[in-house]
Amino acid sequence: MAQKRRIYTFILGLICSVMPLFAQQQKNIVETKDSIPFINGISVSAEMVGLVEYAVSDHGQFEASLRLNIKDKFYPVVEIGYGVCDYDDDVTKVHYETKAPYARAGVDFNILKNKHDIYKLFCGLRYGFTKFDVDLTRPGLKDPVWGNDAYYGGEGIECNYHWLEAVMGVDAKIWGPLHLGWSVRYRQRLSYDCSDIGECWYVPGYGKAGSSRIGAVFNVTFHI
Repeated sequence: MAQKRRIYTFILGLICSVMPLFAQQQKNIVETKDSIPFINGISVSAEMVGLVEYAVSDHGQFEASLRLNIKDKFYPVVEIGYGVCDYDDDVTKVHYETKAPYARAGVDFNILKNKHDIYKLFCGLRYGFTKFDVDLTRPGLKDPVWGNDAYYGGEGIECNYHWLEAVMGVDAKIWGPLHLGWSVRYRQRLSYDCSDIGECWYVPGYGKAGSSRIGAVFNVTFHI
C-alpha cells in the first residue's frame, strides 16, 4: 500500500510540475497569434507571362495587381491590365485588332497549415470584366449573283465580356520584400456581347475567346 501511495504521489507531483509549463506554452502560442496584425502588409505585383506573349506573338497584355494580407490567411486582390491584339489569319485573310483595359477582383486563401511560412499556397476566385472595341476586316469576296464585292467586318465594333477564374498558385519570398509566384487559372465565361461579329478571337484579360480556357500567370511581387 505504501508503495502505491508513493507512486500516486510521484505521478501527482509530475502532473503539477508539467501543468505550468503547458499553460505557459499555450500562452506563448496565443501571444504569437495575437502578435500578427490584422492587416499584415500590401503586395504590388507585375505579371510577366502577358509581356512575353506580347513580345513573341500577335497578342499580349500589361498587368499589375494589388493584394492585401489579412492575418496571413486571406488576400483580397485587384488586378488591372491592358490587353492588345493585332492578328492576321493567313487562311481566311481576316484582320482582327483590339486594345482595351480590363479588371479582375477576388480573394485568395492561404491553405498551408503554417500560415506564417515564407512560402504560401493559394486557392482563390476572381471576377473579370472588360469592355472593348474590335476592328475586323477581310478582303471583299465576289458575289456570284450580282458580281460585286461583298465585305465582312467593321471598325469600332463594341463588345464586352464577363468571366470567373478559379485560381491555384504559390508565392515564395526570395529576398527582403521581393517575392516570386505563379498560378494556374481556369476561366469560365459568364456572358458576352459581340453581336455584330459573333465570337471574338481575342479578349483583353481573358485571352483567346471561348466558353472556357486555362491560363498561367507569373508574378514578380514586392511586399510592403
